[in-house]
Amino acid sequence: MKKQYLDIAPEVAQAIASNRPVVALESTIISHGMPYPQNVETALQVEQVVRDNGAVPATIAVIGGRLKAGCTKEEIVYLGQKGLNCAKASRRDLAVLAARGEDGATTVTTTMIIAHMAGIQIFATGGIGGVHRGAETTMDISADLEELSKTPVMVVCAGAKSILDLGLTLEYLETHGVPVIGYGTQELPAFYTRKSGFSVDYRMDTPQELAAAFHTSLELGFQGGMLVTNPIPEAYSMDPAVINKAIDQAVADAQAKGIHGKDITPFLLDAVKTITGGDSLNSNIQLVYNNAKVAAQAAVALCALRESQ
Repeated sequence: MKKQYLDIAPEVAQAIASNRPVVALESTIISHGMPYPQNVETALQVEQVVRDNGAVPATIAVIGGRLKAGCTKEEIVYLGQKGLNCAKASRRDLAVLAARGEDGATTVTTTMIIAHMAGIQIFATGGIGGVHRGAETTMDISADLEELSKTPVMVVCAGAKSILDLGLTLEYLETHGVPVIGYGTQELPAFYTRKSGFSVDYRMDTPQELAAAFHTSLELGFQGGMLVTNPIPEAYSMDPAVINKAIDQAVADAQAKGIHGKDITPFLLDAVKTITGGDSLNSNIQLVYNNAKVAAQAAVALCALRESQ
């Protein structure tokens, strides 16, 4: 019955049916990640990076209550122009948005959900949400972590956003059985920077390794996803001292203003961008391109693995 709410773009549907590689992309980065028209330009370029690496892009969103697995250029422009007036949709919001015929920009959580409904198994994003600093008193934990434990989608990211408590985020993922893989590294990347001081579960160095691990997980019938953490390219990595100072200031500002819940991440990212003079936004864009490349290569490898069996 879920298909009655789901629109799969023809190109995406054809690719899935013929075992061609597809990569899901989120839409929160379009509506909440940066201003128009830069948001649209970035979203279209991310799609192009996926194509350049052999896969079909499927930007995920909710438009007019329809769950979209693959957006047209016109739909991406619409989301970009609507911006912050578009709801930031997590799992709790999907049914209400669909029932009301409203729009929603998908987070990591809802992109995973809709991708899985459509049969898309690999998803590229910027960074995942996680356990927020001070969560021992606020209980502020991103729904992304719970989704990773129960939805079988490989998520390629640049690690957890460094505005979070990275140690507790890793502990949460371990408790819920989510494997955390470092792509070319044994250390968890920290979004704007390549290092965090925390170790991941496994290091893998090729798209073929990623595909083999995920394929085996699916064959074993595991319901959860797999988190691939891909370090930001060295040329765009920020000085940890600079970014951590900016994050500490942003967190203090959020606490002073009483900002929490789903508003906290957009506030902190915008504050860090302002404090760093825009450098963090450029780093954010570049790491998304890098993740899209790795995700597409993994999707190609996964399809090749299936063909060979």
